[in-house]
Amino acid sequence: MNELEKLFIETLTSQMRALDQFGTWAKKSDEEVLGEKYIKSKDALKNIPIIADIDEMQIQDIRLIFQSIALAFELKTNIMCSVVMEMSHEGFGRAVVIAEKIVVTNKFFKDAHRYSFRTYEDLVKEGGKMLKDAIEIYETYKK
Repeated sequence: MNELEKLFIETLTSQMRALDQFGTWAKKSDEEVLGEKYIKSKDALKNIPIIADIDEMQIQDIRLIFQSIALAFELKTNIMCSVVMEMSHEGFGRAVVIAEKIVVTNKFFKDAHRYSFRTYEDLVKEGGKMLKDAIEIYETYKK
């Protein structure tokens, strides 16, 4: 795990654990906690309909990913970020991370209720890649 991947996972797990009001995840490892929320096998995805409404909990879980990117970006660059997310009840929407006047992360969703990763390693790699890309975009446009 490289530095950016580690920072992303640390920010994501710290935010998830902060939301654990009743200590449900206290005895679980970070990997187990993230696995419950974000990891779905191909078989598990087969049980989720292609067209379905998304619930508020799923929207919050997706928002946490982008808030983690924003927080990790802030820790790395000392530049404040904002997360803007718009999601219809059908799972169509967009998540954007903005640093100053620059959009550093932008993701469209057409079936957000199915948003997941196959493995923990995929989650780590994708988060690290989004963070790396965000920093590169900011540095490129800031020049």
